[in-house]
Amino acid sequence: MSREEVGSGQLAVRPGEEGAALRQAQAELRRLQAREQLFGRLLASVNALLWAYDWQTRQMLYLSPGYERIFGRPAGALPDALADWLACVHPDDRDYVLGSLGEVLDKGAIERREYRIVRGDGQLRWLSDKCYCGDPDEDGRARIIVGLAEDITERRQLESELQRLASTDGLTHSSNRRHFFECAQRELQLARQYGTPLAFLLLDIDNFKRINDTHGHQVGDQVLQRLADCCVTTLRGGDLFGRIGGEEFAALFPRCRPEQALPIAERLQRSIGALGFAAGGETLRITVSQGLVGLEPDDADLGALYARADAAMYQAKRQGRNRIVRL
Repeated sequence: MSREEVGSGQLAVRPGEEGAALRQAQAELRRLQAREQLFGRLLASVNALLWAYDWQTRQMLYLSPGYERIFGRPAGALPDALADWLACVHPDDRDYVLGSLGEVLDKGAIERREYRIVRGDGQLRWLSDKCYCGDPDEDGRARIIVGLAEDITERRQLESELQRLASTDGLTHSSNRRHFFECAQRELQLARQYGTPLAFLLLDIDNFKRINDTHGHQVGDQVLQRLADCCVTTLRGGDLFGRIGGEEFAALFPRCRPEQALPIAERLQRSIGALGFAAGGETLRITVSQGLVGLEPDDADLGALYARADAAMYQAKRQGRNRIVRL
């Protein structure tokens, strides 16, 4: 038997090898700790939350440091049950969040689900959550759901603002032409589907070019803005209203026949006529000409309603302006 062997048959440790092995183990431990610290710093620096949830026990297994920043709750207050997690979700989104967890089990993953949470300080935040199932257990069933939730509040706010700008007239802050006709077309389809009436009103400011030429575009802009405000406050809550070009505006009355919409148009006529504008030391008054029509059985689309309302409005112009013509 060589010197490296002992009576038990095991190899003996050469002098100095025990210390080398210990130093190697310590170096490996330091590398692992450094990696763990780096991973922790990365998780803490991103505006996202890594989480792991045990579907069987209904316990939250892990929440990364982003939890405290995103949810505004102490990191030690780890939700240990599904009810605790759902309590942070906006009430209107809880059914969706709960149902989508079940989809993860069925599909294996969900690329994105967006929902709102209420922070500990009461702030409303939007999250985008990607989640997938971990490896199945011995019974072949997935037990652990892992997710990465990102705070997308700023992105949603930007999208909402872009949508508002794309659908709103910049001067009057009412719906622009494209948005008005999109919404009106949907109401027409609903009216066709359920057999309900629909009324369409077109109104145009009388002699608006003269207002701009005489008093300037600043006064003209004020006229457009205050007329739009007047219309919004006079129309019913479910009515549509928008500026569709120049000094021309339109309103749509869902579930309303022309004879029912006529008193509303008359109130508009009186309210607009009562507006006063300071212009060159005098008070300027304005009038509008309106064309009112209703949905007919042979109307193929919204264009047919608009064409008839336009004809009625120009008939009001020819008859002396400052009046309503119903066709």
